[in-house]
Amino acid sequence: MRILRKIRMRMPLLLAALVAGSPALAGTLTLAPTTVTEWKAVYGRVEARDTVPARARVGGLVVDLAVTEGELVKAGQKIATVQDDKIAFQVAALDAQLRALQAQLETAQSELARGQTLVDKGVMTAQRLDQLRTEVDVARNQLAATEAQRSVIVQQGAEGDVFAPGDGRVLTVPVTRGAVIMAGEVVATIGGGGVFLRLAVPERYAASLREGAAIRITAAGKEAPGRLAKIYPRIDNGRVIADVEVDNLDTNFIDARVLVELPVAERSALLVPASAIQTRSGIDFVRVAAGGGSVERAVVTGERTRRAEGGYVEILTGLAAGEVVVTP
Repeated sequence: MRILRKIRMRMPLLLAALVAGSPALAGTLTLAPTTVTEWKAVYGRVEARDTVPARARVGGLVVDLAVTEGELVKAGQKIATVQDDKIAFQVAALDAQLRALQAQLETAQSELARGQTLVDKGVMTAQRLDQLRTEVDVARNQLAATEAQRSVIVQQGAEGDVFAPGDGRVLTVPVTRGAVIMAGEVVATIGGGGVFLRLAVPERYAASLREGAAIRITAAGKEAPGRLAKIYPRIDNGRVIADVEVDNLDTNFIDARVLVELPVAERSALLVPASAIQTRSGIDFVRVAAGGGSVERAVVTGERTRRAEGGYVEILTGLAAGEVVVTP
């Protein structure tokens, strides 16, 4: 019984050795240094290309607020109304002045007509008639000036409507209905023109950054390729600022952080197919050709990488260039 138990325990090892040594089921790979890219993981931030504030043109009370954060708006869409109660009183005062000036003009015109009659009869002098004409012109000009002033006040009242400066998404609304604001204050901030990815890379990697370099982006659990579009020459707080172009970037959240991997250097490494590594008891083994057969070699593995022909694993120690690895 003890002998049968030992045979059963060794059967998997014997079968594995037969399969590994079978030329019909195995291949070989001669190890040679391969140039690999070192990647630096940083976090990028999703930003809107155009961030434009919608400002109030007059001061007053916010009587209507038609948008909240996250809503999509169109250029020219009304988003709020600011009302200044003093404008209505100013218009009423100007209306009263217009009525008074209109009465003065009518009186001056009547005096001018009467003066013309008296001049024709030789009762009034021509000098007095010129004075009456001047009074009519003055009254008419005062009336026109007051009407223009009234138009200015009415226009100020119409400027209480706040409109979206462009197409986009409402990012912030720092005011509430019923709040008192001054002219020029921000009612809402609109982010439009699409989004892009902005990076802040430690300055020690500044010399290795190249515009147009391909990068890897992980957003919403999915990997996507990108391109380093622009590198800004000014270092801000020990960081190099760069912009990234990427297709199908998630635009639901502005200022969201996205994991980005940048190529910062190149080095030589020994790579073996991931299928050639066998792990037992927490130790990685690779079978290599030796003395007309094959033996297992314990190795220390490094990073995994994906190439056109499949997945590969870097070997840190345990193998050397020129050795032949037996692959499945």
